[in-house]
Amino acid sequence: MAALQADDPLSRAFAEARAAAARDEAPIGAAVMRDGVVIASAGNRTRELNDPTAHAEMLAIRAACAALGAERLVGCDLYVTLEPCAMCAAAISFARIRRLYYSAPDAKGGAVESGPRFYAQPTCHHAPEVYAGLRESEAAELLRAFFSGKR
Repeated sequence: MAALQADDPLSRAFAEARAAAARDEAPIGAAVMRDGVVIASAGNRTRELNDPTAHAEMLAIRAACAALGAERLVGCDLYVTLEPCAMCAAAISFARIRRLYYSAPDAKGGAVESGPRFYAQPTCHHAPEVYAGLRESEAAELLRAFFSGKR
């Protein structure tokens, strides 16, 4: 497994979000860290891949699983610039991510502390520790700037 350069995982997620915006994708980025090393990162690619599941979190989880040769990411932490949706929250649970760190809440599409609160449901088999609001204003401004250009 060739690990990516160790760095601040949230900064890596923001770099992925900016790269996504440059591709005309929603500016959302994610990074998976294990033992102090970022092992995978990704930005949204739903438009590029014509794939509604190609969210940053899904792509980063897939890449991390491939890098580790495992279906579960026990001991891994996920950093995301926006609160995950229900699909991504489920994937995070299924992957057994240890900790989830995210920047901006998503009142409209989020499913962690907004909307359905996926991890609080009795049918959720694994809930990561959740830490919200990291660099929230930076993430919110990135999203606002991107979508204001679309209107």
